[in-house]
Amino acid sequence: MANQYVDLETLKFLLYKVNNLQDVLDQERYAEYDQESVEMMLNSVKDFSDKELYPFFREMDEQPAHFKDGEIVVHPQVLKFMKAGGEMGLIASSFSYEHGGMQMPAMAAHASAFIQDAANNHLPGYIGLTVGSAELIAHFGSQELKDTYLPNMLSGKWGGTMCLTEPQAGSSLSDITTSATPDGDTYKIHGQKIFISGGDYQGADNIVHLVLARIKGAPAGTKGISLFVVPKKKPTADGSLTSNDVTVVADFEKMGQRGYCTTHLFFGDKENCEGWLVGEANKGLKYMFLMMNGARIGVGRGAAAIASAAYQASLNYANERPQGRKLTSTGKKDVNQEQTLIINHADVRRMLLLQKVITEGAQSLVLLTAKYHDLSIASATAEEREKYRLLLEIMTPLVKTYPSEAGIVSVNNGVQVLGGYGFCSEYILQQYLRDIRISAIYEGTTGIQSQDLLGRKVTMDNGKALQLLSEEITNTIKASMVHDSLKPYAKKLGDKLELTQQVLQSLMGFAMKGDYQRFLADATPFMEFFSTIVQSWLWLNIGLEAQNALVMGNKDYSSEFYESKIHAMEFYFKYELPKTLGLAEILMDNEKALTIGTDKEVFI
Repeated sequence: MANQYVDLETLKFLLYKVNNLQDVLDQERYAEYDQESVEMMLNSVKDFSDKELYPFFREMDEQPAHFKDGEIVVHPQVLKFMKAGGEMGLIASSFSYEHGGMQMPAMAAHASAFIQDAANNHLPGYIGLTVGSAELIAHFGSQELKDTYLPNMLSGKWGGTMCLTEPQAGSSLSDITTSATPDGDTYKIHGQKIFISGGDYQGADNIVHLVLARIKGAPAGTKGISLFVVPKKKPTADGSLTSNDVTVVADFEKMGQRGYCTTHLFFGDKENCEGWLVGEANKGLKYMFLMMNGARIGVGRGAAAIASAAYQASLNYANERPQGRKLTSTGKKDVNQEQTLIINHADVRRMLLLQKVITEGAQSLVLLTAKYHDLSIASATAEEREKYRLLLEIMTPLVKTYPSEAGIVSVNNGVQVLGGYGFCSEYILQQYLRDIRISAIYEGTTGIQSQDLLGRKVTMDNGKALQLLSEEITNTIKASMVHDSLKPYAKKLGDKLELTQQVLQSLMGFAMKGDYQRFLADATPFMEFFSTIVQSWLWLNIGLEAQNALVMGNKDYSSEFYESKIHAMEFYFKYELPKTLGLAEILMDNEKALTIGTDKEVFI
């Protein structure tokens, strides 16, 4: 049972070989790490996940977090996981040595977190939010804030959150009204926040909230937002904790990830909530985006992990479930034959292969984006750091969105593989489907990510990020042309790069005319179009690595393993990449089907 939620062999292949972790380990910042130490860490995390995460996965869904007597009650494993996360360095892994961290490459940290997410996606978010809020303090907080909060957060003694959303504002952060009134060296915080993941739970010593609020008299809109540290309990001079007037109002009961609490908080109900300004006033949103970008990679990683675990479950079922018989050469079934396993039916194999290409491609996307993050801070020259910063920028909306949206499709196919049993609570696929659905909403919805991609990232620095990404893709195309077996796929990808230019040329025409409503109206179809092409590049990379290994006689993995990757690449190019033609037709159609920006009203 312990091995059913993750394919560790594929994860390591994508980490070490396809995305070449060594490129990152060669940087001075990560000099104390090598592949052997990373391997030991991943194996240790897998053993831990087998014992402390996976066995509680169903139980946390059946015994969800809930609000009772003014507190959030969570499964006992939450506190145990937070403590272990501190002891094992799961929280401190990516922090620099100066902040008490382990200075581990993000590639390795995300690979570790992927295993945890696949084992039990209800738990890693508690650590993830603590990491994100601690990062903000480490990057922008005063020395006093760092000394006060980081040791307890990195040890897992205190949790952390990010508090952005408000009932009346939703994703429109320019409309937040939570206020901050100067009060000596601190501020009085007043307002409420909703959908706060890991916002409070029974038994936690303290929760450190990173809160966006508006100082009295600040400019309107996002330019007037500041960032504050607002702990549930204030540390005192003698080391004890005292109440800080942070009240839990409710816990949102969800269709999935039911063991991961999602709270409604009120700050300053008794006008006695104290907050400490982080960095400079009115720069809160800029600071928060550091955490949000990291969180977006984390959401994509979590979605990829859920989809991967679902694939393992449906693959296992297909290999055990006998039903029906194979077709004979006459096109008929011989009822005298024994029943065959459903994995031998062509349509089941198609669904399983779709799950495989989505999940493994999504894993590679997460690891590559993490690699760009590592190189953006650790490369030797400013020019290289800027190159990888731009690549990270354009990949971030993709890495959040593709695993989330395609992951839903993947898990949905997993349910279909099981047929009627997939719809029954006795089998785990229905839980994976419920759990993954939130991924397309977390940390900026698909629509928000799509507008960010088309409206900001594609056009940033006069298209420099897109140019750099195109160069990376072209390098893979050239390398693949060495193998006759890969030439057709390399050519198809090259044709799609040209199609991308045509699509963008068509869309940019609206932007150049000042018709930004029309320019962004089809941002979400563009996200699907562009993601599909980027995924074909990642699959060509996987196929290239596998083909090189076969030619060179590399024995790190079996020949069957390498051949399975090439076969999956071929499947992606046949069944997924052609979808871009229909999307391109939509994107280049000049009709205003949504009647955006016109006076015409159409009943919907």
